[in-house]
Amino acid sequence: MEYLVLGFFTGLSLILAIGAQNIFVIEQGLKKQYVFLVCIICSLSDLLLIFLGILLFHFFHQYFNLLVELTLNILLIIFLIYFVFSKIKSIKGSISFNSETKDTSKLEILLKTLGFTYLNAHVYSDTVFFLGNFSKNFLLDEKIFFGIGASIASFIFFFLLGYMSTYFSKYAQNDKIWKFINIFIIAFMLLLTIYIIKETVYLI
Repeated sequence: MEYLVLGFFTGLSLILAIGAQNIFVIEQGLKKQYVFLVCIICSLSDLLLIFLGILLFHFFHQYFNLLVELTLNILLIIFLIYFVFSKIKSIKGSISFNSETKDTSKLEILLKTLGFTYLNAHVYSDTVFFLGNFSKNFLLDEKIFFGIGASIASFIFFFLLGYMSTYFSKYAQNDKIWKFINIFIIAFMLLLTIYIIKETVYLI
């Protein structure tokens, strides 16, 4: 159960980051355009990529030697540090939303959603690389629970983001709310960084 919870909060802390995909989901919620379609594509895509990363690291992990594991941990630490600094920098910025309503076809929305998802480098770094790398030393059943927890976080987040922005757009556009969320992300990621550093020192 603890790995389910760990996966949930780790996945949530990653997905809460403001990016093109999240802004697009909010915008579609504000416009009330194919909100369910957008949310389900984003959620299922995260589930697919999360387990892709977990399984890749699981099956290739047996071929990793100490040097490879140390290298992966160092890369993970660098990614975490970069992520934290980028979040600190984003707190000072502001977010703009385009709530202009216009007629858009379902196909166009489908293609846009796929584009914001699979053409976004951060999606792969967060799901495949980060979650797969972070869970590489877990047992298989622990990895599955970790992946399920992270996937649940994605489903809850995207559907809440899409539908809550439909009814509470004035709150969704409040910079103070997002700054508070970013502070939570920074704190949680710093704890993860410390955990990975300790794990790396132990390997040495």
